[in-house]
Amino acid sequence: MSFFERLIGETRTEREAFIAIPVIQRALRHGVPIEMYLAFLGQAYHHVRHTCRLLASAAARCTDADARYITALLEYIGEERGHEEWILDDIDALGGDADAVRNSQPELPCRLLVAYVYYAIEHVSPYAMLGMVHVLEGMSAAMATAATASLQAALVPADRQGSGRGFSYLSSHGSLDQEHVGFFRDLVDGLGDAAAEQAIIDTACIVYRLYGDIFRGIDAGFAGVSHAA
Repeated sequence: MSFFERLIGETRTEREAFIAIPVIQRALRHGVPIEMYLAFLGQAYHHVRHTCRLLASAAARCTDADARYITALLEYIGEERGHEEWILDDIDALGGDADAVRNSQPELPCRLLVAYVYYAIEHVSPYAMLGMVHVLEGMSAAMATAATASLQAALVPADRQGSGRGFSYLSSHGSLDQEHVGFFRDLVDGLGDAAAEQAIIDTACIVYRLYGDIFRGIDAGFAGVSHAA
């Protein structure tokens, strides 16, 4: 069994719990109200804007023996730079207030997610970053295409659905992260370091829960509001 296969197996419970979150199921099947989608984009902005900083933090804590990992992290930084601006553009395209989001503070679940990954990189292992990558990239690749289709059908008039405006961040991650997942698999299968592997598994399990709490929090914030998009 490869490490990637072990990672999939040992995070199955957390992954299934994440996918089963009611608001995620509704988004995949029927879409959600535009206010809820904008709330998601607002929280996505706040964790995505830390991605390059987290990758850099992990690279800075590696040793010369981690040259292959450092190279991968630097490549990742180049690919992830500026994605938070995609999110602000989507918010603006859907009539949201991008400047307000830029100047706002994230909700507590988002703060805890970002803070935990910083902590894990600094105090557990720089390889903990790959636990977060596994969850966010894996979930994007698995769900973004379906979610984009459902959300566009629910929120965008039929004659405007081909434009993709308002969904550039989400839709791009459907195809882009398929490539990232393959890159990730090759990277982790070549580690051969038991401590690094365990740090990845542990962080992935925790990130599934913390990332899920972002969606649970958004759903709770709209309690009592009709779920019909």
